[in-house]
Amino acid sequence: MTSGVPRAVTAAPAAGPGRARRPLAQRLLARPETGVLLGAVAVLVFFLIAAPSVRQGGSMATVLYQSSTLGIMALPVALLMIGGEFDLSAGVAVVTSALTASMLSYQLTVNVWTGVLVALAVSLAVGAFNGWLLVRTRLPSFLVTLGTFLILQGVNLAVTKLVTGNVATDDISDMDGFGQAEALFASSFGVGGVQVRITVVWWLVFAALATWVLLRTRYGNWVFAVGGDQESARAVGVPVTFTKISLFTLVGFGAWFTGMHQLFSFNTVQSGEGVGQELIYIAAAVIGGCLLTGGQGSAIGPVFGAFMFGMVNQGIVYAGWNPDWFKAFLGVMLLGAVLVDLWVRRTAARR
Repeated sequence: MTSGVPRAVTAAPAAGPGRARRPLAQRLLARPETGVLLGAVAVLVFFLIAAPSVRQGGSMATVLYQSSTLGIMALPVALLMIGGEFDLSAGVAVVTSALTASMLSYQLTVNVWTGVLVALAVSLAVGAFNGWLLVRTRLPSFLVTLGTFLILQGVNLAVTKLVTGNVATDDISDMDGFGQAEALFASSFGVGGVQVRITVVWWLVFAALATWVLLRTRYGNWVFAVGGDQESARAVGVPVTFTKISLFTLVGFGAWFTGMHQLFSFNTVQSGEGVGQELIYIAAAVIGGCLLTGGQGSAIGPVFGAFMFGMVNQGIVYAGWNPDWFKAFLGVMLLGAVLVDLWVRRTAARR
């Protein structure tokens, strides 16, 4: 098996005799992240004008922080969507991971790193289970992960109340290992007098790594291939089962990392949180150029999509508007991004 597995989105033909290389503008328009880049710039300019306080370094650091907490999870969700599937359990899986680490550490009085590692194993197992059940039953990922979503939602609440007697976990900030874990998952550092959260760095590192995997590795070819045409990919030797399960497992890893950030930022976890977040992750990926039908997308597009969400979320606050309009703005932004992306594609096709 070579790295030349056909992708659902093929590269432009190389220039040669009788074949002219496409202009740079046309090649840029053909990129799936071009539309969301234009949208992100438009949203940024809009709030720079409507909310002058956004121009301050501290305000922009807050916007980037909000974007990163969403973007870290949107990246594996986007990879899964490129592979032709999506995960409705991603939001509550984040809370499941945080609850596992918190309750295990507190109730057993062990170093918090023990809880962190057990939570990682649980999150990876949930993701792998989703993928395994999908390939074994050939049911739509909507049904498989909807079932997991309901199971995790019920387990989160029931087990937390059973173990702690409350709907939230106990404060673990005074336990052994908390400081080291907080430094990894929830610390801040100064840049030019502005405090930047460590999640912003992790977000960009994960995005760079995902981009390299998609564009430069055989596994990236497999992801595009199974998302474009699963049976054709299997016919040319792509390990479809492994690819599908590994993509769901990556979502589990993202849920673990995001859950650890929440835990070590607030020291405690509410068991009922996470519901609805899965739609935000999917929306960020769609705005970033990932098709619901699979086979197309990038890792950079969801970065811009998450930034748009963070910008709107905080921009409304800085502008002094009623935050109740946030979801309405998100809906308009989602539809607008899809329409812009459609226009960009059609323009590129005509040219």
